Amino acid sequence: MQDFDIIVIGGGAAGMMAAGRAAERGRRVLLLEKNKNLGEKLKITGGGRCNITNAEEDEQVLLSHYGSAKSFLHSPFSQFGVKDTFSFFESRGLPLVVQARKRAFPKTERAIDVFKVLQKYIQQGRVEVRTGMNVERINVLDGNISHVIANGEKFTATSFILATGGKSHPETGSTGDGFSWLTLLGHAVKEPTPTMVPLAVQEEWVKKLAGVSLSAVRINFLLEGKKKMALKGNILCTHFGLSGPLILNAAGDVADLLHAGAVTAQIDVHPREDVGALDKRITAVFDMHKNKTLKNVWNEIAPVGTGHALLPFLEGLPAGKAGISPAIKVHSITKEQRRQIVDLLKALPVTITGLMGYDRAVVADGGLSLEEVDTRTMRSKRYANLYVTGDLLHISRPSGGYSLQLCWTTGYVAGSNV
Repeated sequence: MQDFDIIVIGGGAAGMMAAGRAAERGRRVLLLEKNKNLGEKLKITGGGRCNITNAEEDEQVLLSHYGSAKSFLHSPFSQFGVKDTFSFFESRGLPLVVQARKRAFPKTERAIDVFKVLQKYIQQGRVEVRTGMNVERINVLDGNISHVIANGEKFTATSFILATGGKSHPETGSTGDGFSWLTLLGHAVKEPTPTMVPLAVQEEWVKKLAGVSLSAVRINFLLEGKKKMALKGNILCTHFGLSGPLILNAAGDVADLLHAGAVTAQIDVHPREDVGALDKRITAVFDMHKNKTLKNVWNEIAPVGTGHALLPFLEGLPAGKAGISPAIKVHSITKEQRRQIVDLLKALPVTITGLMGYDRAVVADGGLSLEEVDTRTMRSKRYANLYVTGDLLHISRPSGGYSLQLCWTTGYVAGSNV
């Protein structure tokens, strides 16, 4: 049997922060992690760039992104907020930079550098780290947590911090163990929401096509302008963006991209034809209908039912110095204008603004009800010596740095009060 002041279960972002802070206060801390290494999910977050926080200075605006949890978060964020996150990392030699939509990243754009700061933090506090430790049981005695059993060993402590994360990225060890333990301990735990959710987009042309299905298309997803993922199938346009099985199944991967930066997409409605072949086919259609208007032959060159949305979009694009009017006679369309039509149909532009409902990249919105946590300290209201942090809490949030900020905040507050 080994005895400590505090045992932290889970060596991710929240767990390392909590352990480091508790040790900084002079406590003897044991950190148990079931993976071979600490911070596995942290090292891959944001596509390896690590969207460390959101630099929203107005706390009311910041907390509004946490939905119904907002009223519970004023106290913990007053103890460790966005400015504290900047100070924590920059004072330890890792400057941060703010990019589009106030997303903050380490200047090096390397998630491993964020991990190294936390690793040094717990080393300085002489936190005892045990990896490859699978916690099998959490035992209760006289209304408090008495000890845990991990790999057959018994570990006792005065207090315990749960920081095992949710169910996203199970390959990194986040398999929902903490949810199971909390349930066994009698806490109310909401099951995580499924990751299959539609995508919200910026472009009006998509919303104008609500109810229209684009069949057998290819969609390329780009991160900061660089192609990251290509999928083929059917896409359903909605009043808010894109849906359909192809999109729903890709939502988790798109969420990961959103954590790494700005995500756009290009929809190719004629993936079986290259640019040259499509140009030849459109030329043949135009030759057959020389005296018709572009809008009257549109359904022969583009998906049926798209004219009312795509033709006005095309009209607003520069072709030389003027757009292409839907009323233009086909015989008047120049080679350059025809090529512009080809380019549009091969790469309809889409800007992904988020996921409908929640952002899966770091966590779903399931977890421990905040009614059962004193968020001033992150202490369980059922057990006076149990603290809960990070993704184990039932808090929804969008992409953009909000998930990691929640880990820093709840981890620090738990470590400060345990």
